[in-house]
Amino acid sequence: MTTDQLVPEAAEPARDEGTPDARQLRGILTAVSIALMAVIASVSGLNVAQTHMAVEYGASQSTILWIINIYTLTLAALLLPLGAIGDRLGRKPVLVAGLGVFGAANVVAGLAPTAEIMLAARVAGGVGAAMIMPITLAVITSTFPEEQRGRAIGVWTGVAGGGGILGMFLSALLVDVADWRLLFALPVVLVLVALAMTLKSVPDSREKSPHRFDTVGALASTAAVIGLVFVLQEGPEHGWTTPAALTGLAVGLFASAGFVSWELHRRDASLLDVRLFRERGLAGGSITLLVVFGVQAGVAVVLFPFFQAVLGWSGLVSTAAMMPMAVMMMAASGLAPVLAARIGARSAMAAGIALAALGLALMALFVSVEGGYLSVLPGLLAIGLGMGLSMTPSTEAITASLPREKQGVASALNDVTREFGTALGVALLGALVSAGYRDAIDDRLHGIPQGVADRAREGIANAAEIAPGTGPDARELLHAAQHSFVEGWQQAMWAGVAVMGVLFVHVALRGPKNTTTAVRNEDETEATETGPARLSRSS
Repeated sequence: MTTDQLVPEAAEPARDEGTPDARQLRGILTAVSIALMAVIASVSGLNVAQTHMAVEYGASQSTILWIINIYTLTLAALLLPLGAIGDRLGRKPVLVAGLGVFGAANVVAGLAPTAEIMLAARVAGGVGAAMIMPITLAVITSTFPEEQRGRAIGVWTGVAGGGGILGMFLSALLVDVADWRLLFALPVVLVLVALAMTLKSVPDSREKSPHRFDTVGALASTAAVIGLVFVLQEGPEHGWTTPAALTGLAVGLFASAGFVSWELHRRDASLLDVRLFRERGLAGGSITLLVVFGVQAGVAVVLFPFFQAVLGWSGLVSTAAMMPMAVMMMAASGLAPVLAARIGARSAMAAGIALAALGLALMALFVSVEGGYLSVLPGLLAIGLGMGLSMTPSTEAITASLPREKQGVASALNDVTREFGTALGVALLGALVSAGYRDAIDDRLHGIPQGVADRAREGIANAAEIAPGTGPDARELLHAAQHSFVEGWQQAMWAGVAVMGVLFVHVALRGPKNTTTAVRNEDETEATETGPARLSRSS
């Protein structure tokens, strides 16, 4: 087969740097993975510095939470429009510009003298991150030949899934051994490395469209994401019925309905053809990522109070305890394309979902105060393995569902789904644990002074904080709080098992088509890597 036969005539994007060979492909994958790591690490890294920021800025907890959450809110809101802009203007220049904005924002944040400047820097960082994140995946899907694309996406999903935990660990280490402001040095270093490698290795690709940019759709999608993500962030902290939460919900739902209506009206000129969600690949991949990332985020939220308040570990040790799940997830993401090639994408996704559900069940069955870390480690490993196996084929199903000229949008949709899932998981599993804790501790506070009991009902961290000052009741109060938290944990994990069970049935019945790809032998692999890389695949 000749190179001319491999390259479609109609959809060929403009390229300035020729066809990448195997060495260039490795450089491209390394560059986009490092850029993605910088973005993902910044999502969770600042959580470990909340106390330090509050003291230095004299800021309220509400202000600190806004400093943390405004980055994620801005990132999620701008993913779709900036992904589409990257398709039109060129993926390499948008990626380079995004790295510049993101790097500069982190420098300003690291030097910010006030909370207000920090907030502005975090908003700018979110803008830069929204330019980077969808382009990293779009570069892979538009550059790698079909036979190597699955493995490259596996690396990308491993970084996207495990990078947050790795970033939090490195951030906690910096806070413990140095200064909290050095948290921003980590993404700056990653940006500089990614920028140098991008300029050297990443080819440019862009798609020419006869239609004008869908400005109305971009604005509607931005408003919808801001409203829905805001209510998921606001609800757990201040209540679901507060005016702010209800306003965010109303804006999100109204804008979502408007976006769907407008996109159906625009048809070929739309930002995102919402009718594609009728197809198995896009719907199945999106739902799987939504649930899987929700479970991961929810499990992380309940694990840290267990490590810190139940086991008495420091923030650094608690973060390190999460690393086995992240390592297993990243390793399984690399193996997932091989499994999908042998048994089919749908079967690989279903297997991953089943393993993740098993992990949740193991934690629900065996977690205990006395069992300590070993009572949750098998569940953590199973969840990491299951997530890694399900994320890669889900991501590939989403990107394969949209045409080549929409790969920035496909990548952005993949990222928005992850962000929504994370926010949902934190809100719902966190609420289930809190509710279960309050129900369980009510029966264990008999004989405890009313004021102390009321404070203990607020959460296990509150109970652990006041227990040393309660004299003879200290041991009983701490024991009650620890065991009540474990009961709340178990309820949340069983709820997670139920959700994963429903997802398993959905994927088994309505998941992506279960086609398999023959696994190539070593000679074919070497020949492919040294020969001309296929630039495109059929849409």
